[in-house]
Amino acid sequence: MPDKANNEQELTFWGHLDVLRTSLFHIVIALVICMAGGFIALQYIFDSFVLGPTHGDFFLYRWLSSVGKVVPFAPDFSADGFHVDIININVASQFMVHMTTAFWLALLLAFPYVLYELWAFIRPALYPKEKKNVGTAFFFGAGMFYLGCAVGYTVVFPFTFRFLTTYQLSAEITNQISLNSYMSNFLVIIFIMGVVFEIPLLAWVLSQLGLISRPFLREYRKHAVVVLLILAAVITPSGDPFTLAVVFIPLFLLYELAILVVRPGSPESGEDPEPEVEDGF
Repeated sequence: MPDKANNEQELTFWGHLDVLRTSLFHIVIALVICMAGGFIALQYIFDSFVLGPTHGDFFLYRWLSSVGKVVPFAPDFSADGFHVDIININVASQFMVHMTTAFWLALLLAFPYVLYELWAFIRPALYPKEKKNVGTAFFFGAGMFYLGCAVGYTVVFPFTFRFLTTYQLSAEITNQISLNSYMSNFLVIIFIMGVVFEIPLLAWVLSQLGLISRPFLREYRKHAVVVLLILAAVITPSGDPFTLAVVFIPLFLLYELAILVVRPGSPESGEDPEPEVEDGF
């Protein structure tokens, strides 16, 4: 208590504003440095990394091809002969895609530092217990965001991209995928999965506010399963059960993880708190 009061007295409103401005300046500098590095690196990794799912030798396709020989209901992901040509129809598209992709890559690389600057700004105003909980939540959230982006790149986007590019309404129609269309889907799906993997963190925050508890999430688990199945079906429009299961299982595990990190119970609910977990994080 005294520490918090002293911190509030040490800085005026304009002092806090100056600290925030300094933090934002540091974040912008970090993003500019990472963006410059990403702009240079993209020339060497664009074909193998960003355009990786357009080739049949993408590691996920090779693995699913071997699985398809053993599992009868697995989709046909033969690595032989699959290739999608990405075309450019606008004069400035390649340069603009280079710039925007470098920015998103910079945001991805600088994400831990951005969280650190935000944490350093709000930390003096917190009590010791709050510092411990919020600090752990920041690092947990960063890790889950990266894990979600990795799942989006290695699983969700390749599944979705391959299904949509091989789907035929008519044999008379030839698919020509533009660079802008490919990159928009690529970036959106990866970052959406990064956000989706923040579900446990969101559940923890809501539990700290007293809005949800562990018994509540357990009670509505069956309803959550239905919602997650619908979400998995939307993310991966392929109708085969194998693809649906590959996307649904991580989402369900996120829900189960959310049950573990939220408050065991609340005084208002009449539930006895479970002794093994005190405050989630």
